[in-house]
Amino acid sequence: MLRGLYGAASGMITQQRQQEALSNNIANANTPGYKADQTAIRAFPELLIQQSGGNTIPTTQGGFNIPLSRQLGGMNTGVYVQETIPHFAQGDINESGLPTDVAIEQGNVPDENGAIFFAVQNEDGDVRYTRNGNFTIDAEGFLVTNQGYYVLDEDGNNIQTDGTIETITPEGVIPTTGGDVTIGMQYAADANTLTKEGNDLFEGDAEAVPADAAYVLHQGALEQSNVNTEQAMTDMMNAYRLFESNQRVLRVYDESLGKAVTEVGRLG
Repeated sequence: MLRGLYGAASGMITQQRQQEALSNNIANANTPGYKADQTAIRAFPELLIQQSGGNTIPTTQGGFNIPLSRQLGGMNTGVYVQETIPHFAQGDINESGLPTDVAIEQGNVPDENGAIFFAVQNEDGDVRYTRNGNFTIDAEGFLVTNQGYYVLDEDGNNIQTDGTIETITPEGVIPTTGGDVTIGMQYAADANTLTKEGNDLFEGDAEAVPADAAYVLHQGALEQSNVNTEQAMTDMMNAYRLFESNQRVLRVYDESLGKAVTEVGRLG
């Protein structure tokens, strides 16, 4: 019975974490470049149930016992959320009309899970990656994200715009008084290994975009979130129903344990 309690409780915890991931997706449905989180749910290792017993064979010496064992099958001991993985499908590209906004339209890449990102510098000076091209120009004339992180060029330096941007080519070239500057683009061969850090930033291993990876930058446009709000709402309802089902099972086990303690104990 206690094993049933653990199974129902693990189901409730799993659906709660599923709800949290879906709620976060819906909350960021209008965040440019946001990549929806997907939860990977796995079962705990199964137990193999066996029936143990024996047969007694009559003999002149009074009988001979032969031990027997028969496999009954497997029994699952519960589920858990193994990990949360961002889904890097391309989002829709919508015009914003702002010259500092840039959207990545990713084409064919050499790796199945490959993805292309902007390179930015966080508050600690570390390089991070983002698909959110909602850029602006700070008081010193540097190109920054809407959270204030410096956008880096192809050499890893901050981009000085002289206070204004008129043109960004599809390759990411920005003409300035000091010469042309190219927005630094990075490529993750397996984007699933990247970790979400918050503020639309990803941490992990990336490199310069290989020659056989295709992409185009669109000035005055933003890549939208790839969250499917209708599907997310449907998944939330399913997770809520599963949570309630496990809750009812847990309540039944609790009532049964209560009777075992009170009624069976009274009979003794």
